[in-house]
Amino acid sequence: MDFLKEIVKEIGDDFTQLAKDIDGEERYIDTGSYIFNGLVSGSIYGGVSSNKITAIAGESSTGKTFFSLAVVKNFLDSNPDGYCLYFDTEAAVNKGLLESRGLDLNRVVVVNVVTIEEFRSKALRAVDIYLKTNTEDRKPCMFVLDSLGMLSTEKEIRDALDDKQVRDMTKSQLVKGAFRMLTLKLGQANVPLIVTNHTYDVIGAYVPTKEMGGGSGLKYAASTIIYLGKKKEKDGKEVIGNIIKAKTHKSRLSKENKQVEIRLFYDDRGLDRYYGLLELGELGGLWKNVAGRYEMNGKKIYAKQILADPETYFTPDVMQALDEVAQKEFSYGS
Repeated sequence: MDFLKEIVKEIGDDFTQLAKDIDGEERYIDTGSYIFNGLVSGSIYGGVSSNKITAIAGESSTGKTFFSLAVVKNFLDSNPDGYCLYFDTEAAVNKGLLESRGLDLNRVVVVNVVTIEEFRSKALRAVDIYLKTNTEDRKPCMFVLDSLGMLSTEKEIRDALDDKQVRDMTKSQLVKGAFRMLTLKLGQANVPLIVTNHTYDVIGAYVPTKEMGGGSGLKYAASTIIYLGKKKEKDGKEVIGNIIKAKTHKSRLSKENKQVEIRLFYDDRGLDRYYGLLELGELGGLWKNVAGRYEMNGKKIYAKQILADPETYFTPDVMQALDEVAQKEFSYGS
């Protein structure tokens, strides 16, 4: 044991330690949706990992940006002294959009990036500055990259300026290198990174298959990959939001290939915290759905009525029972 301690002392740094001294507690960032928390962490009180990379992928207009902003809003609301670095590659995020989503503009830094090299450099510099800050002075922080698929490369830009019609074969290697450098540093800093990305249909696949763009770099680096699909939700004739279908494509924290539905409002409400819990309770046998009404507390009640006043029906005891169902449904080893 003295030999091992001597090795740690001689070759180690602040992040080298005996296995028994490693903090084994997994920490999460509440996403603002109980059912999505359960999907990505195995508990409705969990969320996305607080020091790992989470990828949100989907086709165009599936709500990836709105979804990411909803998570950022909940992060800032839960951490009054926290802040977010938002790396924007699509020029889609502006003051009006952030205000409409209810974000505190004084705690969000929007960083426009064009190339993979630019994102890598700015993100690494930001993490290094964060790590150099005294531990007790560090405020909660999260990064968002929206989106990976729109990043170019310096070579691609040079070729375009020289009117060369060639494909940049180095792009996937640059993506892999960027995440290889960032993954450990983010973990050391306890800074989560949400990355949005585009998906495409794999041509020639035996069954319909979706794949992320940008090569394999993000697939290896991300601890969780969620694929999104959607359908619009209307209140009368007015479209008020999306019902998002979220499926775990990869997860180190929960079971893969699980799917839930989440409601995302277009206004500052963001993610509906309680949407999806009725279906989870039905799955766990806590209540039954009879002709569109749920049998709760000896009454048959429509879902719309329950979700309009969720705290009346989702009492602490009910929430505890729902969390047990979520652990059984989504957690590894259950």
